[in-house]
Amino acid sequence: MIRTRSFRAALVLAALIAAPASGQSVAFVDVNVIPLDRERVLERQTVVVTGDRIAALGPSSSTAVPAGATRIDGRGKYLMPGLAEMHAHVVGGGNPNHEQLNRDILFLYVANGITSIRAMLGAPNQIPLREQLQRGEILGPTMYVSAPSLNGNSAPNPDSGATLVRAHKAAGYDFLKIHPALTLATYDAIARTAKDVDISWAGHVPAAVGLRHALASGQSGIDHLDGMLEAATPDATYEQLRGPSPPPLPQWLDLVDPARFPSIAAEIKAANSWQVPTILVWENLFSQAETPEQMGTRDELRYVSRQARANYIAQKHNIIQGQRNNGVTPEVAAKYTELRRRALKALIDADAPLLMGTDSPQLFMVPGFALHRELAITASLGVSPFRLYESGSRNVARYVADKLEQDGRFGTVAVGNRADLVLLDANPLASVENLKRRAGVMVRGRWVSSQEIDRGLADLAAKYAQ
Repeated sequence: MIRTRSFRAALVLAALIAAPASGQSVAFVDVNVIPLDRERVLERQTVVVTGDRIAALGPSSSTAVPAGATRIDGRGKYLMPGLAEMHAHVVGGGNPNHEQLNRDILFLYVANGITSIRAMLGAPNQIPLREQLQRGEILGPTMYVSAPSLNGNSAPNPDSGATLVRAHKAAGYDFLKIHPALTLATYDAIARTAKDVDISWAGHVPAAVGLRHALASGQSGIDHLDGMLEAATPDATYEQLRGPSPPPLPQWLDLVDPARFPSIAAEIKAANSWQVPTILVWENLFSQAETPEQMGTRDELRYVSRQARANYIAQKHNIIQGQRNNGVTPEVAAKYTELRRRALKALIDADAPLLMGTDSPQLFMVPGFALHRELAITASLGVSPFRLYESGSRNVARYVADKLEQDGRFGTVAVGNRADLVLLDANPLASVENLKRRAGVMVRGRWVSSQEIDRGLADLAAKYAQ
């Protein structure tokens, strides 16, 4: 009993150090607020945060700042909700350095204004990490954790799939993660059992399942635009792609009809299945506009180790060689990435449910920084900044409330919402590039100034330069 009480006391002390006390307030004074409930700017506002919640929001001329509150001068600045990375990865417990690596990854997300993440390859160490983040013992976003992968190896038959679903639900994971190579029968067993125990499933669309069956089954989310290009081929090709001997990419890519994308996007919208496009990872995989060595000089790679950078370069060379061996010329690769962009634009035009995500860290993609590249690609399709930010803010809150059945009071600047905020030196509605001009980030009420962020980034760069 004494040991338990001491442990709890230590946790309370750590939380008090990392986050504001429940009665302590922070006030952003005379700031321009972008609430993201709709496209607008509220000028000269005061936003008061107490604990981890927004306690007051109103004109600076009439909104009181509590005595003793920490004041943050917002003149000429813009306050918006923190964004989300909905296809993130953190390190599993099998890595002996997982604790420090995860602290670095989580800090990089916060440094880039990301205050919520969906960890898409769950492991047992991530459940206590989720709770540490919630208690404020570690600086990082609110984290929603998938169960370990359900795939052809982990779930080779319906019985094993159903057993894993029940085990993952009992372990406390937030949702299930679907990977390739599941048989149709096993997928269906997973879906039935997930409904029985009330847990949602998301991720890939296994080839044997296909997009339309996944939608009809109730898959809550689909990542990477999985199945969308395949569904835009003739029926015979679509069935062949679901079988054991699919045609090679160059062959079936010629049969993709972009005119079908709008109707497919309408099906996705009708099914209320959330899409996480991760356009960047596919462009890194297929684009040959830069050499691997040029990709390795990207500025944000100073925040990964030299060995990781060298591995990315070697991996990209191997990918290019493998693609060439399979008839994927630079022209075929360019056609593939262009079709994926057109599929994404169809989803946006259809107002299908979209969530922001990149699939980082991997292959030149540094946590947080990758999201800025993802946004730039999507903005180039003619999408407004407001629409983009929706996919990383209030859409995420809707997904969390609807599909994860958890607290969805975040994603907009409103009284009572979780105090996940980003303070910027320029209007982000004018350009997604202005997201990089951050003056500070607040995560669950804990203020992280630009000076603290810059020091943390400098320390990371110095560590990885050694």
